[in-house]
Amino acid sequence: QVQLVESGGGLVQPGGSLRLSCAASGFTLDYYAIGWFRQVPGNEREGVSCISSSDGNTYYADSVKGRFTISRDNAKNTVYLQMNSLKPEDTAVYYCAAALIAGTSADPYEYDYWGQGTQVTVSS
Repeated sequence: QVQLVESGGGLVQPGGSLRLSCAASGFTLDYYAIGWFRQVPGNEREGVSCISSSDGNTYYADSVKGRFTISRDNAKNTVYLQMNSLKPEDTAVYYCAAALIAGTSADPYEYDYWGQGTQVTVSS
């Protein structure tokens, strides 16, 4: 069974850090670009970051550049999103997704598999 499972969300104060993990089972992530998306109620799902399958190219939304870092460990079949200097506007449900594409993409319609999401709340 193909599955993506996110973990690492939680409540953090502004300026704090969290590391999200996206673990795959039932398939290997090696051939997939992996994206992180976030969504708040009433808004569209927003592409936050993506890492390509082969050459390690990355994409970051302008709102997170310099604060978030995406990485992958193919040996562990896991992708990470390190989030630093968190702001209240980063509060959302964060999803990881896998796309069988070359390069990177922030378009959720290009993604084939999705996790169930993990809540990130940034508040004092």
